[in-house]
Amino acid sequence: MARVTVEDCVDKVDNRFELVLLASHRARQISQGGQITIDRDNDKNPVVALREIADETLSPGDLKEDLIHSLQKHVEIDEPEAPAPLQISGSIDELTGEAIVGAEDIVTFDSMSEEDLLAGIEGLVAPEKSDDY
Repeated sequence: MARVTVEDCVDKVDNRFELVLLASHRARQISQGGQITIDRDNDKNPVVALREIADETLSPGDLKEDLIHSLQKHVEIDEPEAPAPLQISGSIDELTGEAIVGAEDIVTFDSMSEEDLLAGIEGLVAPEKSDDY
């Protein structure tokens, strides 16, 4: 294919706006060192991206998913649901007013996941360096 036109690519991608988004995303991937799937033929990255879409060497659906993933700021991860909190049953000592907890009850403490810990650490600001040290 000597020349790529938008008409060659619109058959593969439904609308022109989406085609521009996908081709520009693919051109950025190529600029960052992504492997190209066709011969370059001295073409610049946007033209190579359009040629890949026109030749269907890349799936437009895969490109779209990759584009969406690259634009997401918060990626949701499916985590198992936390177990329900334990209900502590017991009674109150009438003489002292203290709670009497049965031996079968287990007291658990809140725990922090690794992601929460890393997010908290990234939010910390490093102390400023001075020449006194």
